[in-house]
Amino acid sequence: MDGIDSTELGSNWQRRTVYYALVLALIMLAYAVLYHMGMVALEGEEVSFLHSLQVVVETFTTTGFGSDAPWEHPWMNVLVVVMDLTGVVLIFLAMPLLLFPLFEEAISTTPPVELEEDLTDHVIVCAFSPRTEVLIDELVARDIDYVIVESDTDRATALHEGGHPVINRNAESVDGLEAARLSAARALIVDVDDETNTSIILTAKEVAGDVQVISTVEDPNREHYHRLAGADTVLAPRLLLGESLAAKVTSGISAELNDVIEITEDFELAELPVQRDSDLVGRTIAESEIREQTGVNLLGAWSRGWFESPPSPGMEIDESTVLLAAGREEQLQRLKDRTRSTLRPPTAGETIVVGYGETGRAVGEVLQRRDVAYTVLDGIDMPDVDVVGDATEPENLLEAGIADARTVVLALPEDATTEVTTLVSRDLSPSVEIVARAEQMENVTKIYRAGADYVLSLATVSGRMLATTVIEDEEVISLNTQIEVVRTPASRLAGQRLKDARIRSRTGCTVVGVERNGDVITELGPEFRIETDDLLIVAGTDEGVNRFTELLE
Repeated sequence: MDGIDSTELGSNWQRRTVYYALVLALIMLAYAVLYHMGMVALEGEEVSFLHSLQVVVETFTTTGFGSDAPWEHPWMNVLVVVMDLTGVVLIFLAMPLLLFPLFEEAISTTPPVELEEDLTDHVIVCAFSPRTEVLIDELVARDIDYVIVESDTDRATALHEGGHPVINRNAESVDGLEAARLSAARALIVDVDDETNTSIILTAKEVAGDVQVISTVEDPNREHYHRLAGADTVLAPRLLLGESLAAKVTSGISAELNDVIEITEDFELAELPVQRDSDLVGRTIAESEIREQTGVNLLGAWSRGWFESPPSPGMEIDESTVLLAAGREEQLQRLKDRTRSTLRPPTAGETIVVGYGETGRAVGEVLQRRDVAYTVLDGIDMPDVDVVGDATEPENLLEAGIADARTVVLALPEDATTEVTTLVSRDLSPSVEIVARAEQMENVTKIYRAGADYVLSLATVSGRMLATTVIEDEEVISLNTQIEVVRTPASRLAGQRLKDARIRSRTGCTVVGVERNGDVITELGPEFRIETDDLLIVAGTDEGVNRFTELLE
């Protein structure tokens, strides 16, 4: 059902007021008749009916009883007492029934049910979630208008008070999407649940069949039905997240350089996790002499969820550090050799996959393709699950083989469970590598604090996937890492030298290449001057890339 607007609230209040006034008038007329009859029969006084009505009004409003008081007959006194009580009850009844709702409506914020301005080329979001929040951050950074369609009045009110453009409508209804001006929009993002998404897609195609519709699926098997309903693009973020987590496992086991981001044929970017027994652990960036010994350009470093770009010379490398480096393949390979364990052979130990939902199964499929042995622990007994039990109980992790495992992949749907499982895993095996999924971005730091070596947020991956599909003025080169690499025009910086633009200090991003006349230039010194038609290849966190985009506006 669509949200209740202020007009409907006003009509409800008016209806209650009319009912209250009618009941009050009937009660007062009834008391006036009784008073008139009582004065004649019990007090022996002839009074007019209008006088009796006046006495009732004075009694109800507590303004006095006129010249009739006192009364001689006890029943008349009882009648007046009852009138007094009735008047008080009706007054107190009027406050919650009429006055309080009116006052509450006056001071409350009511979410709109129509757009406050005629938007065009905007993005419609159904509905607000942590992953669409990442998308919205990307849209705001690029000055792209958006509107959220939310059917729940309380959530719509909270979004409205938080400064988001929102309409309190049902996205499954034609009226709801028409109110969001779907026919004038650049795209519709559908991210509720698989069944609701399908319903919204069908409605959208009825309202505006040519508007791009992008949906997400929890169950990849539903992708076919989303496309049948009319979705132009269907995204499965949990699969990508699982593949990304598995890539970190195979990267640590394999001696080969995998999952690099290719900028040119001979220039690549790579995220390289530092393993616990690497000779880099315990050294600072300066002491490690990474550039001197490998030749790579160290762009940044992750440590327990924090990204530093460029990494300071005094930053200490530990087992949770992930290095972001750029260079030729042989240079990156030399750095990878230094990040790997010096004590254990690359195939030692097994991988434990904890949680076998969509993300966990995606992890397993990648590990299987790369011939990596793994054991599955899940709370539900189903095919391919080796150990059934609660991952927060030590005995279940021990049964899964954590004592001899190299890596534990936590693909659990609840962040609180992931945090506890991380603590238990680290307590049982201080040397095991823990790769974890986080449902919410704000919990990434807590999971790192619990002892994880690498954490990837589903909201970040999902939001970036959605933004990549919607935003047309830049190309996202990498999706499945903790950093974003984009190719984007930067005409506003034309004529400036890189050192004058101060891109890294102002945004935390690094320009790793410039595409000019079909060629990619990667040897970029501080004196390099940006030209009008250049496309800059920029690497950084999502927040950093957003700041860079704002810099270009």
